[in-house]
Amino acid sequence: MFDWIHNNRRFAQVVLAIIFLPFAFVGVDSYFKGSDATAPVATVAGQTITQQEFNVALRERQESLQSMSGGRIDPAMLDNPELRLGVAEGLVNQRLLWVQATRANLTATDQQLRAMLEQAPVFQDNGKFSLDLYRQYLKTRGKGELEFEGELRRDLLMRQVDDAYTESAFLPRTVVQRMLKLTETQREVSTFTFAPERFESKATVEGGAAKKYYDSRLDEFRLPEQVRVEYVALTIDSLLPSTTVDPEEVKKSYDDVASKSQVQESRQASHILITADAKAPAEEKQKAKAKAEDLLKQIKAKPASFADLAKAHSQDPGSAEKGGDLGSFKRGDMVKAFSAAAYDMKVGDIAGPVETEYGYHIIKLTGITEGKLPSFESMRGQLETDLKRQRAGKKFAELAEQFNNAAFEQSDSLKAAADLAKVPLQQSAWFSRNAATDARLNNPKLLQAIFSDEVLKNKRNTEAVEVTPGTLVAARLLEHQPSTVRPFDNVQAEISTKLQRQRATQLAAQEGRAALEKLRQGKDAEVTWGEPQMINFSSQIKGMNEEVRKQILRADVAKLPGYSGVESPSGYTLIRITRVVEPEKLDAEKEKNIAQAMQQAVGQEQFSAYLASLKLKGDVKIRKEQLVEKKEKDK
Repeated sequence: MFDWIHNNRRFAQVVLAIIFLPFAFVGVDSYFKGSDATAPVATVAGQTITQQEFNVALRERQESLQSMSGGRIDPAMLDNPELRLGVAEGLVNQRLLWVQATRANLTATDQQLRAMLEQAPVFQDNGKFSLDLYRQYLKTRGKGELEFEGELRRDLLMRQVDDAYTESAFLPRTVVQRMLKLTETQREVSTFTFAPERFESKATVEGGAAKKYYDSRLDEFRLPEQVRVEYVALTIDSLLPSTTVDPEEVKKSYDDVASKSQVQESRQASHILITADAKAPAEEKQKAKAKAEDLLKQIKAKPASFADLAKAHSQDPGSAEKGGDLGSFKRGDMVKAFSAAAYDMKVGDIAGPVETEYGYHIIKLTGITEGKLPSFESMRGQLETDLKRQRAGKKFAELAEQFNNAAFEQSDSLKAAADLAKVPLQQSAWFSRNAATDARLNNPKLLQAIFSDEVLKNKRNTEAVEVTPGTLVAARLLEHQPSTVRPFDNVQAEISTKLQRQRATQLAAQEGRAALEKLRQGKDAEVTWGEPQMINFSSQIKGMNEEVRKQILRADVAKLPGYSGVESPSGYTLIRITRVVEPEKLDAEKEKNIAQAMQQAVGQEQFSAYLASLKLKGDVKIRKEQLVEKKEKDK
């Protein structure tokens, strides 16, 4: 039935990412040793999760994380025990849900499957499902039709198990209202802060403290390993200046695309609508039609009265106040009967009553904007650029392999690669393995290649890396600075200042706590309170430390004024609460929103507990030794 549902492992993984909550990593050991490549990664209720399944899921998870980070994550950071075990846990959870779905005889209909595909944003064009986009997307991936359809059906079944918990949680209204009342209750607050700056003159640092701090925290003063490289980039843009196109090609391209770029004819009209539901009784529809016919007679007797009659009688709220003006529209923008009538009229014509699913319309055509083709001259520049880019793209594809070979075969120099690309060699500034200031070098795969032993120790070129579509870069080392610790003499003053600040902060906290104790005893703490502010759970006060805001909301207000205090990097802040104002009336919309949020949270908790119970009963075994990449196991 769905012979075009095909070849898309990536989409299946995206679906799974939408369906399932992130599952917490548990019991992560250090890197595990020893495994059998043919052994399963895990068993769940007698079923196996193969090494191939795990590898696919791991690769998809790594690609997803890279995509979300914009490619800024070091690939090495995406291959660790925690991530591998997390992926395995996710596969176990999916298999548990699948087992439960089949035991419960749940089904996924063709209609549900079609809806899932049609609603996927990746396959939509102007808000509608595009079969061309779908096929084009699938063409770049490989998977059988039945296999893919089966995956989506399994996802739908597991989603039903998920929804049974996450969508059915119940909370008493009194609980929701209590929570809303707490979030809406306001507290009148004044604050005073003992700033560390007031105590810096008293904050002395013991002799030798800076050296002791330095020796115990050497990593804090470690400079990262850095390199400087020369590199060459082969790009489609660099090939454009030497790319030419024949004027006849440009003209032919215009002939091919001009009709698609044609500005469609549009029309302007006003209308008067007398509503009548398509399913209304015949008597009711006849009554509406009679009223429309009566209005049409009045208009024909006095055409200038159209706008006034529209304001007085039209039942279309969007246009009645504007005298019935509908503005400009193209053929097909309006319902079929209305559009057909409007496109059969001349400017100034009045027609009707025209029956549609909304009722009866009296239409007045007020303007026509003729359709027209864009001129060759208006499109020539863009067409020339597009053709050049197409030709340069083909040339880029032809040169790419030669470029990579030149960098690889003459590994002690990039001159051959630069000559092939017909661009000069470029030199970078210093950069670390985490990021490069030059955008072309700031690619995770290229950075990994630059900091490899092949480049740093053996002094060879990197391979040619596609850093962005249409851009290949190869690099070689110019200079290398190993990671070093800054000398103590260079950082002594910096450390002393830091220690003095820490001591001043401690003195401020001591003074603040003493003042708080006086206030709670009813004594004068000799502080100057700031202007009172009203604060609730959703308040975000400019300039207020987040720890201070949290302390305000958790402070005891059984007795007013209430006093509290909190220490933060900005000092010690005293808090005075003088008034508590509860809401007189709860907002119905806010109550609805908070109920949904709380029900979702409760549902997720219930679902997590359900999964935990399935694991206990499902005879789950994860072979951690199978989660280790071969190169790690061989160490």
